[in-house]
Amino acid sequence: MFVDDVKVFVKGGDGGNGMVAFRREKYVPKGGPAGGDGGNGGDVVFKVDEGLRTLMDFRYQRHFKADRGENGMSKNQHGKNSAPMIVKVPPGTVVHDEETGEIIADLTDHASSAVIAKGGRGGRGNSRFATPANPAPELSENGEPAQERTIRIELKLLADAGFVGFPSVGKSTLLSVMSAARPKIGDYHFTTIKPNLGVAETEDNRSFVIADLPGLIEGASQGLGLGHQFLRHIERTKVIVHVIDMAGIEGRDPIEDFHTINEELKQYQLRLAERPQVVAANKMDLPDAEANLDAFRKAIGDDVTIVPISAVTRQGLRELSFAIADLVDTTPAFPLHEVDEEKSHKLYSAEEEEPFYITRDSDGTFVLQGASLEKKFQMTDFARDQSVLRFARQMRSLGVDDALREKGAKDGDIVRIMEYEFEFVE
Repeated sequence: MFVDDVKVFVKGGDGGNGMVAFRREKYVPKGGPAGGDGGNGGDVVFKVDEGLRTLMDFRYQRHFKADRGENGMSKNQHGKNSAPMIVKVPPGTVVHDEETGEIIADLTDHASSAVIAKGGRGGRGNSRFATPANPAPELSENGEPAQERTIRIELKLLADAGFVGFPSVGKSTLLSVMSAARPKIGDYHFTTIKPNLGVAETEDNRSFVIADLPGLIEGASQGLGLGHQFLRHIERTKVIVHVIDMAGIEGRDPIEDFHTINEELKQYQLRLAERPQVVAANKMDLPDAEANLDAFRKAIGDDVTIVPISAVTRQGLRELSFAIADLVDTTPAFPLHEVDEEKSHKLYSAEEEEPFYITRDSDGTFVLQGASLEKKFQMTDFARDQSVLRFARQMRSLGVDDALREKGAKDGDIVRIMEYEFEFVE
């Protein structure tokens, strides 16, 4: 099964907790703090494997979570850092953040990789908090929570040339005779419902990768038919090969078909109109094909290379292979994706940049939220008084106390951070 679009959840490993410990050795009656730091959590890393051609594996595993770091130990021993979680993906993989739509990674080259979810750093042990005023602190940090996100993984095939055309014009048959690929072939529309890849070779030993893509219909750029499922795969091809039924056996007009397909490509992505094109005038072994070809040449002109062929009799395949290979050799790689200025630059307001914000529930509870505040909260060990006092100082430095008073908080009111509740004390 060919899978080219999936949604998965990824989470890096949380950092290990720092430790509170003291030296307890013979002849060292009052040893200092000796609690080690926690280890860093593992990252979730996507790495390209050229042996993969589909996202099939993601149908069966939708959650990826890296290992957390090891906790710190006594004698100032650092907890072990966790190894990154390597997830193999096929070349041409694009990773989007599901919430923001931002492109996180665009992976095309073999062995290229990207960190998709970063692991948390290890918490500090009490050795890190020793000061002249407090040489033996009973204070440590919990590990930093890791990054977690829901992502959408999209596969855009990497091919040198892509066959485009209306359903049943002979694209799959052409692929089967030009390469060793064996796509499904039938005399009905949308026989091809998934892309097929093949490698063609010319007589002078040049080779190129061909993608046979599902048939287009008018309105495909708006998602009709197989719409966007098809069009995403044409984005990265160097050369577009229009396969046209020049005999018009279904009553179609070859000239109209050519312009309709080009318009759909242009509507989907303007830069597709800049790709070099070859017209494979197919089914030249059938009646009316020669007359239609003459009219087609006059209407299209000399701007596009037109090669008359018959996939059934193999007429003209040598010339078509050379025409495609010549264009592939002389065409530079195109940009991997269009940059949408509105999506690539996210604007943050002053309110969004604040480390916290306060809302109030219907029962009167004050709710504190914010990434910075919640991270400090999660890294606090509330089992130790000194850690609680440190957290209280951090909240005051952020201005939480004053902000609560401005919102009307009074002594004894309930304040909630995440799922935990506290009393506001003046």
